Amino acid sequence: MKLPLRTRYLIYITLLHLVLVGLVGWELRENKLLFIASEVLILISGYVATRIYRAFQQPSEFIASGIEAIRDKDFTVKFVPTGNQEVDELITVYNLMIDQLRQERTRQVEQQFFLNKLVEAAPIAILIFDFDGNIASINPRASQLLSVLPDQVVGKPLTDIGFSLLAQMADLEDGQSRVMKPNGIETFKVLRSNFMDRGFRRSFLIIEELTPEILASERKSYSKVIRMMAHEVNNSIGAVNSILDVTTSYVNEPDVKHAITVAIERNNRLNRFMSRFAEVVRLPQPQKRSVDVNELVRNVVQLLQHQASGKGVVLTALSTAVNRQLIDTEQMEQVLINVIKNALDACEAGQHVEVIDTPAYLLIRDDGQPIPDDVAPNLFNPFYSTKPEGQGIGLTLTREILLSHQFPFSLKTNETGWTEFRIEFM
Repeated sequence: MKLPLRTRYLIYITLLHLVLVGLVGWELRENKLLFIASEVLILISGYVATRIYRAFQQPSEFIASGIEAIRDKDFTVKFVPTGNQEVDELITVYNLMIDQLRQERTRQVEQQFFLNKLVEAAPIAILIFDFDGNIASINPRASQLLSVLPDQVVGKPLTDIGFSLLAQMADLEDGQSRVMKPNGIETFKVLRSNFMDRGFRRSFLIIEELTPEILASERKSYSKVIRMMAHEVNNSIGAVNSILDVTTSYVNEPDVKHAITVAIERNNRLNRFMSRFAEVVRLPQPQKRSVDVNELVRNVVQLLQHQASGKGVVLTALSTAVNRQLIDTEQMEQVLINVIKNALDACEAGQHVEVIDTPAYLLIRDDGQPIPDDVAPNLFNPFYSTKPEGQGIGLTLTREILLSHQFPFSLKTNETGWTEFRIEFM
């Protein structure tokens, strides 16, 4: 094993002076005075060598102390001048370096503290990953959006979270963004990017909910279109029907009168058609009062029982407990009618539609035709319908009523094949 430099130096000096003592003693053993003088010189030489050793050792000790302080991340340790020019120059450089490191560390800690506070207070969901691609941290908005606690997701990859939105973005590459509608109601903009941490790349996800802005813009657009259409149609129908009514009194031919009657009736149907569209625009604020939801469900099921029986579909209502909610009876009745009718339309003879009523939620489900993946994101879009004669306003009206009641809701086909419309009571 190679000896340290200082140890080799001490051994060399010691051996050198021992050899000198021996040689002087051998050569001057007869001349005692000269022998004593030589020994004194050797002692002085040993003292000078020791002082030189200490002078060389001082910078080494200083450097060792500085390295230890830096290793312990203690940037408050500074050295005072010693009077040795060479050592003082080294001390000056070290003290400047320590001041810069301390300032940089303070700035870094302040920036990290600010960044952490900014991430926590951000109104958008942020997920930060570790070097292995597992979730390292999530902010409160992400925890609220995913309905999970940080401890439940930290250390796991996206594919293990079980949240459909996260599963869809697992293949998103750094630098890519995507707009997603996981359930056809909520709209999210997702951005994946990265940053450098200690020389290595780490990824993060930003999830921004666009649902309120999208709904407001959408509502503004179709409201304007519907009002314009209703105005033009109503004005035209009113004038045309007046002319047709007057014309009837001047016509004696039965076939002509019948044709005029058919035209008037067609105009009336067109007027009712536009009135249904206008309902979406003119939907009033809900007049809430305490209502027995069990009774409301039973009444709607009884109302639609004849339609279900005509298709051979089994329609049942299941109530688990007394359920009273603050709702607008007429509006919620319309919601139930729209959703149950859609469920019946998706079923064939022998299939089932169930309305399950609990104090926590209301569930309308059927084992009929599942919702295709390409249709699911568009179900609640205005004027979108998969039915040949559908108008595309039933689910739009349903959405507006539930949003005005502030009831969370979802529509999807689950893994068992049942399609479920779930309304959560607040």
